[in-house]
Amino acid sequence: MLPSLRSLANGLTVGRAAAGLPLILSLQAGAAGLAWWLLLLAGLSDAADGWLARRAGGGSNWGARLDPLTDKILIAAPLLWLAARGVLPLWAVWLLLARELLISGWRSHAADGAPASTSGKAKTILQFLSLLLLLWPVGWVGHGLALTVGWWLFWPSLLLALSSAAAYLRPRSASRQS
Repeated sequence: MLPSLRSLANGLTVGRAAAGLPLILSLQAGAAGLAWWLLLLAGLSDAADGWLARRAGGGSNWGARLDPLTDKILIAAPLLWLAARGVLPLWAVWLLLARELLISGWRSHAADGAPASTSGKAKTILQFLSLLLLLWPVGWVGHGLALTVGWWLFWPSLLLALSSAAAYLRPRSASRQS
């Protein structure tokens, strides 16, 4: 039973990675509703694969490395699209994406894939929520309110991203490294 839960968790991660291209293509084609649903399903699958991996007693090393990269693909695509349209400032998106690349590089050298910290997980949740609200399709009820709330949620997600990066990169004391 346990290997099948890990396989299912890994399958959800791969499916989420594959959703990145249709997500950006739907945004580019003006299919905002489809893009919104793809992002929502991706966010839910992120939570589900983590839950499945924990139920299996821990995910695979492969899944631990692929999961954060998949999150970055799904977050980078709409962030760049929103910056290109002037919804978010390019400098803020650049800062966030630079952080993601820095931490991905750092994680690639960690033996265990460097699991996400609590603040890193909170950052990801806030980013997904912010993006869902910023991508709220025109014509859906509450469009203006969703955009406003999404814009305001982006800033704490950026602050969490930067503070969690500092925590990841902070040198560990000898007692914590063992």
